[in-house]
Amino acid sequence: MPRYLIARLLGNRWNWLYTSWLSCARLADIESPQLPSPDWVKIRTRLSGICGSDLATITAKGSPYFSPFTSCPFVFGHEVAGEIAEIGPQVEGYDVGDRVVIEPVLPCEIRGIVQKCHQCQRGHYAGCENIARGEISAGVQTGYCRDTGGGWSKYFVAHKNQLHRVPDDVPDEIAVLIEPFACALHGVLQANLKDTDEILILGAGTIGLLTLAAIRHLGRTNRIYVVGKHQHQQKLARELGADVVFAPGKAIYRDFCRLTQAESYQPELGKPVILGGVDVAFDCVASTDTIDDALRMTRAGGQVMLVGMPAIPKNIDWTALWHKALNVRGVYAYGLESYDGKRIRTFSLGIQLLQQMGSELLPLVGGLFSLDNYQKAVQTALHTGKFGSVKTVFDLRSSY
Repeated sequence: MPRYLIARLLGNRWNWLYTSWLSCARLADIESPQLPSPDWVKIRTRLSGICGSDLATITAKGSPYFSPFTSCPFVFGHEVAGEIAEIGPQVEGYDVGDRVVIEPVLPCEIRGIVQKCHQCQRGHYAGCENIARGEISAGVQTGYCRDTGGGWSKYFVAHKNQLHRVPDDVPDEIAVLIEPFACALHGVLQANLKDTDEILILGAGTIGLLTLAAIRHLGRTNRIYVVGKHQHQQKLARELGADVVFAPGKAIYRDFCRLTQAESYQPELGKPVILGGVDVAFDCVASTDTIDDALRMTRAGGQVMLVGMPAIPKNIDWTALWHKALNVRGVYAYGLESYDGKRIRTFSLGIQLLQQMGSELLPLVGGLFSLDNYQKAVQTALHTGKFGSVKTVFDLRSSY
């Protein structure tokens, strides 16, 4: 707790605290996890990404909401491309050496719970109600459960139902994007877009850019506006198919109204009130400012999709929610989707789309770091504007 409070109270002033001996996270040599039961495999990590939720935990800025569903000590890393190193006797269809990615959520079936919860029965297994029960310790997903290990290590374990084989023509640098791409794809599919909808994407980090890529590669030709903070993000957004890209700041409302023909009205206090705007807004940052902006910039009767993983947003003016009768929806992880007249796992569809894209998303994967250099990796992920990066990744391929 003292280390947590130091990071929370002083980290903004001294960023080096996040990767110092005062941090809650540390590099250590520990035993690799063992197979919990015969239907698990051990995976040798090849690449593992640094997610915004990992950074929120390290910087002590995340909400305590998930703390009851986390078992310590845990090893970070849920965006993972690896290869099977050991197979339990009840796992069929895979061989040692197969390249795989994992769906990191840990629902009923993975926990050995026969009577599935209400969410798992409906295929919404990312919302499993038994994530603190079963044969393994509490953990909403791999990377936050002490029994599974995580991708920021040489080895971790996964249940057979978490596995997805990586096609031969998909390189590791694309495979490591499958998990965040599935999150973005899930948000897009949940929005049920119409052909005439104008779309706003707030944020051009990993989730924002992957949301843009998902919309375009689902065959959508909608007009898309993207707000990107840094120049390299804006460039990538244009390359991935954004119609208009602009920067946040004082001029954002002026630029937005000019582009969308919306009307801006200034109250005595606070941000402008917008009449008109886009039909669907994807908030891929989930900060106080971006949630507030999404509500204001969406036209009456429109949709606001909260895709980013929030810290603890404060002082949001929710008046637009009922004045405009907005449909505001939180989007978390993935599950079973209704797509093209059938039900398909988000991960399976995501792998198909990424395979079609080829190398299009390779520019999103920037610095590759060894685990020994984790301080530089974390700092790079925290300061994407300074380093011109999008997705920071640990590369363990040369460590075996």
